[in-house]
Amino acid sequence: MVRNLIDHSCRLLSGLIAASLALMVVLVFGNVVLRYGFNSGITVSEELSRWLFVWMTFMGAVVALRDRDHLGTDMLIGKLGPAGKKFCLFLTYLLMLGCCALLFKGSWDQAVINWTSTSAVMEVSMSWVYFPGILFAVLGGLILLADLLDLVTGRLKDDELTMIQESEESPHAGTGEAH
Repeated sequence: MVRNLIDHSCRLLSGLIAASLALMVVLVFGNVVLRYGFNSGITVSEELSRWLFVWMTFMGAVVALRDRDHLGTDMLIGKLGPAGKKFCLFLTYLLMLGCCALLFKGSWDQAVINWTSTSAVMEVSMSWVYFPGILFAVLGGLILLADLLDLVTGRLKDDELTMIQESEESPHAGTGEAH
């Protein structure tokens, strides 16, 4: 049930990431053409592109967390046996869940503080800049809890005990398949 929710959410986020990137390209390229070609521009282009980039970054982080596509190194973990790897992975999940809790609290507090402040150009609540942190904290926390449950119940195989990849060339790149 939780895995289905996570998978559907990540598919939706991937579509939103693509739409955000396309809109950013249109806004920035259009603004450049208008500025240099016609001495005018799209007023909201710069601000909206920045906000889309923030949202896109956090949405991409959720998808990468689900697919285990974050870069890292397993120099120490690779030398441990299965029990050591399980312990380290358990500890890692706890630390990451703690980070998600801190990110949620900080993003929530900033969203509340900035609820009545508006952006200079779009005149939209500045809270929208902090909502991606809340989104990542919630969805990332769900992903981590589901993975932690798999670890605790023994559903992870020994080759799944390393949560990172060593290079940018993911063995599952473009397949949508999780590691």
